[in-house]
Amino acid sequence: MMENPGKQIVGSLLLLFLSVLISVQAQGKEIVDMAGRRVIVPDRVTKAYGASPPATYLLYAVDPALLAGLNYPFNPRERTYLRPDVVSLPVIGGWFGQGRTPNQETLLKVKPDVMVAWIWKTKAANEKIEQVARLLGLPLVYVRLDHLGEYSEAFLFIGRLVGREERGRKLSEYAKRTLADVEPVVAAVPVGKRVSIYYAEAPDGLSTECDGSPHTELINLAGGQNIYRCAPKDDFGMERISIEQVMLADPEVILAQEKECVDRVRSDPGWKSIRAVKNGRVHLIPRAPFNWFDRPPSFMRLLGIKWLTNLLYPDRYPLDLAKETREFYRLFLNVELDDGALREVLHQ
Repeated sequence: MMENPGKQIVGSLLLLFLSVLISVQAQGKEIVDMAGRRVIVPDRVTKAYGASPPATYLLYAVDPALLAGLNYPFNPRERTYLRPDVVSLPVIGGWFGQGRTPNQETLLKVKPDVMVAWIWKTKAANEKIEQVARLLGLPLVYVRLDHLGEYSEAFLFIGRLVGREERGRKLSEYAKRTLADVEPVVAAVPVGKRVSIYYAEAPDGLSTECDGSPHTELINLAGGQNIYRCAPKDDFGMERISIEQVMLADPEVILAQEKECVDRVRSDPGWKSIRAVKNGRVHLIPRAPFNWFDRPPSFMRLLGIKWLTNLLYPDRYPLDLAKETREFYRLFLNVELDDGALREVLHQ
């Protein structure tokens, strides 16, 4: 009796699928990602997709040519310091911000060899990423970037993943050396004498982050005291605060994300009684091409911690910021800063 033709076709397709899968796996290699997961990846990774800006920036630092696409279109300030071929890559999106997800159709079109994702703290968030990776047949590897101290290992991991071991080692060594230089300086500052800081977000300067938030990690690492002492309500942050609360805390330094905020704080009579304003210690955080402090966090914080520690304790941590900035941009971004670009980056 003849078999059902439909079953024969399905069986043949299944065998074909399995043979292709086995062939692909045979051509790949097994690695252990930074979450401890075993993953089969291609022997040679030539194109990678970063599932959120921190992962994309990490890939860019190791080798910009690896990027398969962007999470968002770069603005003019960012484009100035980035490679033109990267700026023109397709925008895929990603898992970042509030409720954002990638465009799966675009992701399929660019066909990355691997997806690199920053592992989230919540299992449900990771499961969503893993589900899409399985659906699209993409190897997914996790990196840990919650803390600045994890970047050293992340550079080594990505370097091994994409066959850029020497590059990964150079960036890893810079990260290790930076923290090793700053830590003893901060440890020598008595807790009672640490500089108090208000981190001003939003154009009006009245959104901020708790001292226990990952968004303010650099304040703690640089030996500052965040005036807003609390436990974060959620991962997003940007909690509203009143000008009266800031006045009562009377911070010695204000760090601002927006130029509009700096202009407002310096000119609005409501802020003039605060020590930081009276003493001219209101500072705009550098953010070219990526933020030196937060939102989103990136490897630029390795330069940011030097900038902030020197800002808070110039006698304890003297720094030729111009020289350091030029060297950092040369190493991490392959960019030579002339005097004009340097002034623009440092808001001088």
